[in-house]
Amino acid sequence: MKDAVTIRLDRDLQRRLDRVCKQLGRSRSDVIRDSLRRQLALLQFEQARRQIMPFAEARGYLTDEDVYRDVS
Repeated sequence: MKDAVTIRLDRDLQRRLDRVCKQLGRSRSDVIRDSLRRQLALLQFEQARRQIMPFAEARGYLTDEDVYRDVS
């Protein structure tokens, strides 16, 4: 079962969305669903990162390079 969600877009954003949909040959719904999935994953990652950072910093991981150095 799918639920419908209504959103309001300003003209510029709607034009940009329509342009991308046309270029990709995909529907508005497909592009918006994909965009929402990606944004939610990014927000979830950022939230997890904020929660983990105090533990990482306590072990000396202050930058992405510190992590890369130890896992590479």
